[in-house]
Amino acid sequence: MRYLLFLISYFVFQTFSYAQEDFLAKQYFNDGDYEKAVVFYEKLVQKNPRRTDYSEGLVACYQQLERYIDAENFLLKKIEDTYAFPTFFIELGYNYTLQNQPDKSTTYYNMALQKIEENPNFGYSVGYRFQKYALLDYAIEAYTRAMILKPDLNYDFQLARIYGEQGDIEKMYQSYLNLIVEGRTSRSNILRNLDDFISEEPSNTNNILLRKVLLKNAQKNPDILWNELLSWLFIQQKQYKSAFGQEKAIYKRTDGTSMDRLNSLGQIALEDKDYESATFVFEFIVENNNDPVAKLNAELHLIDIELVDATGKKLDAVEKKFNELVSEYGNESRTLQLQIAYANFLTFKRENAAPAIDMLKESLKLPLGRMGKAYVKLALGDILVFDQKFNQALIYFTQVQKSLKNDVLGQDARFKVAQTSFYKGDFDWALTQLKVLRGSTSQLIANDAMQLSLLISDNSLEDSTQTALKKYARADLLAYQNKNKEAIDALEDILQNHKGEKIEDEALLRQAQLLENQKSHADAEFNYQKIVEFYADGILADDAHFALGELYRTELNQPEKAKAHYEKIIYNYQDSYYFPKARKHFRRLRGDAIN
Repeated sequence: MRYLLFLISYFVFQTFSYAQEDFLAKQYFNDGDYEKAVVFYEKLVQKNPRRTDYSEGLVACYQQLERYIDAENFLLKKIEDTYAFPTFFIELGYNYTLQNQPDKSTTYYNMALQKIEENPNFGYSVGYRFQKYALLDYAIEAYTRAMILKPDLNYDFQLARIYGEQGDIEKMYQSYLNLIVEGRTSRSNILRNLDDFISEEPSNTNNILLRKVLLKNAQKNPDILWNELLSWLFIQQKQYKSAFGQEKAIYKRTDGTSMDRLNSLGQIALEDKDYESATFVFEFIVENNNDPVAKLNAELHLIDIELVDATGKKLDAVEKKFNELVSEYGNESRTLQLQIAYANFLTFKRENAAPAIDMLKESLKLPLGRMGKAYVKLALGDILVFDQKFNQALIYFTQVQKSLKNDVLGQDARFKVAQTSFYKGDFDWALTQLKVLRGSTSQLIANDAMQLSLLISDNSLEDSTQTALKKYARADLLAYQNKNKEAIDALEDILQNHKGEKIEDEALLRQAQLLENQKSHADAEFNYQKIVEFYADGILADDAHFALGELYRTELNQPEKAKAHYEKIIYNYQDSYYFPKARKHFRRLRGDAIN
């Protein structure tokens, strides 16, 4: 029993001793104290001659101390072993490279490659070690040989990275595409990597190369995959008509089994304001879809396009179209989107809230699930706010908030409670709701909540009567009601009569946004410039810089000015909600190929 206890104690001591020496060796090496590290690595190698990590650590110490002869002698003994790990040949070759003896290094690099002939499974370790020392041609040879000798192996991902480093973009693309074809990794992962090398410009060399590689693969193997990837490329280039051509081919080749891809394309084009392309897509869906709900959604998107800057006779035509759709589809649970869209049209375009309210109240009598009821109640609440029936609106928003507490829709309802209370002048209750929303899972809701919360709290402290804040709330309500000119005038009253007060930058920003909607770009630019000049340390400076960047980039065609404002956000407002978008636009304007 005593002997057994002695053995256990000895084993524990030895294990602790090894662990301590291992820790100290690595610690000294990482600290750059190679003289001390080498002492521990020599002990570890002596006790554990089969541990390659200790051997490699010792060699690295010798090389850092320029003890190349010691490293050489150690490695020459290592490779004498019949079962020597092939990376030791690379280490020996690299040791000769450090001594400027290329002929000797080449000999041992080739010996490492020869080991792959004996066992293709060495392909990864050999290739990776060559990559470590930036010996990329050797790494390519290692990975390629292994894959030829054993087709089950796949190192296309490693090869793609190497080709990218070497600037051989065409080969890099093909390696990435091989991974998709063979199902070795997710398509989304590969597309993210491809996106690093292309831009929005179709004339970009890398874009042209990718299209060439895709077409070449399509000719060799006419698989639907190549249509899908070409469509993806055209979408990145904002060539939605060309993408539509590919999507139609996909739809026909899959016997019209799904319109999902076409619907997604239409929505992307619509969001990017390419109304012509979006119209082509949605008209195709309407003509070819047998699913009544999907067809209705497409028809509603077409109405959205018609409503862009619509006035007078166009509005009459849209109203007629809505009535036709109501006659065709009726007032049913599955057509809630039609009822909500029509109610919003009547309210926000026709300024006729009464029939819209009646319509949605009738919809609530339908057999609806919890989410369906929530969508209708939110829409009804919005219309009641427009009609300044704030208390009724608050009832519906609160019902949604309570029924969907942990859902984004519930958080949206809480924000609407705060916003409605703000319009109503109940600033304290609005603040109570907004404090909860600062931690919203939706970054957009959290950001909006923060902005409104600061607006109320800052301007309540400065002015106990809250006169300017009440004026601002009224102007914001007018903007909500699409009475933009009246809202602009109301904000001008604040700017003229409350100069120097905290609310001035808020009024400047909101007025600028409304001026942009009115296409008064020069006036909007003036307001934004005042904010960045006089309120550079304020909470709205990043909003103004980003708005100027967007204005110069999308409307005024002044990319250099846009770039300057995006750059301000990147360097001065890293915590800004706009930081990711500003960085992306800045790099694109600079000519980078980015994700």
